[in-house]
Amino acid sequence: MSLAGIPLNELLYLAVLLAVAGAITGVLAGIFGVGGGAVIVPVLYELFRMMGVAEDIRMPLCVGTSLAIIIPTSIASYKAHKARGTVDMDILRAWAVPVIAGVLIGSVVARWASPAVFKIVFVMVAGVNAVRLIGNFKWRFSDDMPKGLLLRSYGLVTGLLSALMGIGGGQISNMLMTFHGRPIHQAVSTSSGLGVLISIPGAIGYMLAGIDKAGTPPMSIGFVSLLGFILFAPVSIFTAPLGVKIAHAMSKRTLELSFGIFLALVAMRFVINLAGY
Repeated sequence: MSLAGIPLNELLYLAVLLAVAGAITGVLAGIFGVGGGAVIVPVLYELFRMMGVAEDIRMPLCVGTSLAIIIPTSIASYKAHKARGTVDMDILRAWAVPVIAGVLIGSVVARWASPAVFKIVFVMVAGVNAVRLIGNFKWRFSDDMPKGLLLRSYGLVTGLLSALMGIGGGQISNMLMTFHGRPIHQAVSTSSGLGVLISIPGAIGYMLAGIDKAGTPPMSIGFVSLLGFILFAPVSIFTAPLGVKIAHAMSKRTLELSFGIFLALVAMRFVINLAGY
């Protein structure tokens, strides 16, 4: 017997794997203000490999499904952080339009980009951030966030790169906010709200980008797999508030170091994959 082309014994194994990964993703979303795409994408990659999805379809399908999964996770994380009063709503309002514009541009690029493009973007962003945090380098451009065009351009770039990485934007926005003197706890909290702005238009964009692509698996809408979403999302919603509690119990340096190690592992994983291993 099989479902969606996967033997039931393999589907059971994948369901357990996705539930565990979903729990970890929710905790990471709460701790780091990220959507958890760095965990979601590799697990989905294995799922789609077992389903026999072609390589040129597999990576955008992982990214699009990741963005869909991040929607409820980011909402849960954002609500928990907002209840603590640490979300900078002014930045979220300034970034709303440019972030969404960047996400939509990224969704268009995803239709024609090679799988390597997604992985290279991951390595560049995660690697720079990991070096900064682990090395405790106090890179600072100014004592506060910029105003006007520069602030909005940050939003555009964050949306674009996040759409290509399948993440909620936490890696990028955390880095930008701390570059401009914002404390890590506020950066993490604000990034959780950014995940909501990125994930919803991102998932819709990937649905449309892959709507007529041949080779997408059963139970998919464009580059978003409903099977992956159904198996992954519910658990992550319930564990996100736990991550928020952990984040606010950590010291500033412990939170920075933990986030840096997490990002270094993400970068290493994609370097190894790009090398063909």
